[in-house]
Amino acid sequence: MSKPVVLITGCSEGGIGFTMASEFARRGCKVFATARNVDKMKGLRDTPNVELMALDVTSAENAANVVDHIANQEGRIDIVINNAGMACFGNLEFRPILEVPLEQIQAVYDTNILSVLRVSRAAVPHMAKKSPTPWCGVYASSKAAIQSITEVLQMECRPLNIKVMICSPGGIKTQIAQNAQDKFELQPNSLYSKYLDNIMLRMWASHVPGSMTAEEFAKVLADKAMGSNPPLYLTMGSHTTTFALLKWLPRLWALNFMYKRYATLKK
Repeated sequence: MSKPVVLITGCSEGGIGFTMASEFARRGCKVFATARNVDKMKGLRDTPNVELMALDVTSAENAANVVDHIANQEGRIDIVINNAGMACFGNLEFRPILEVPLEQIQAVYDTNILSVLRVSRAAVPHMAKKSPTPWCGVYASSKAAIQSITEVLQMECRPLNIKVMICSPGGIKTQIAQNAQDKFELQPNSLYSKYLDNIMLRMWASHVPGSMTAEEFAKVLADKAMGSNPPLYLTMGSHTTTFALLKWLPRLWALNFMYKRYATLKK
C-alpha cells in the first residue's frame, strides 16, 4: 500500500503542527509541512518523508498552488490538517472584546477561520470520492460565531449593568428563503449538483407547518427585551424543540441525525 499523503498547515517549530508533522512522518506518511516562512521549520529538514513548502493561508492563490503541486506530484491527498492559526498580539488577547481593534479581529478571523475554507476549497476536489451533502455552512457558522461572541459580551457587560440576550430563532416565515432561491445557483462543475433538491429542502426548512410569522416573533422578542429580567437565551419558532433535545444528545449522534435527514438523495 502506498504511503498516505498528508498536508499540514502551520508547522513552525515549537508548535503543534511541527510535532504532528514529525509523528505522521514517523508512521510512514508522506508529509507536506507548510508555514509562511520555511526557515521556521528547519528542524524538519532532515526528517524522512517530510517535504517543506511555504504557504500563507491568508492567500487563496498560494493555497491553491500548494495543493495543486502536492496533488500533481503525489497523485492524491489523503489527509489535510488545518492547523495554522494566530492569537491577538501583545495584551490584546486578554482585553474585553469590545476594546480589541477591529483590524486585529479581522486578522485573527482571516487566519483562523477563512484559511480553513481556502485550504479546504483547494483540497477537497482532489480528495472527494463521492459528492458530499451541502449545508448552509457560511450562514450557520456565522451564527455560531455570533453566539460565542454574545456569550462573552454577557459576561463582560454584566459589571456595567447591561443585560445581553441571545435570540436564536427557529423556523420563522420571512422572505429569506425566497430571496435566497431567487439568487441561488450552483457552479456548472459543482460536486453538489446531484443534491440540488436537498439544497432546496434545506433552504425552505423554516417554512413548515408550525413556523411562526415574523409578526408573532417580533411581539415575543419585544416582550422579553423590554422585561425587567431578559433571559440569557431565547429561542422560538418551528424545530426549536427538536434542536433543544439534540443539544442534550451526544454531538456525533446529533450530527448524524441531521446528516441523514438531509443527505438522502431526492428522487
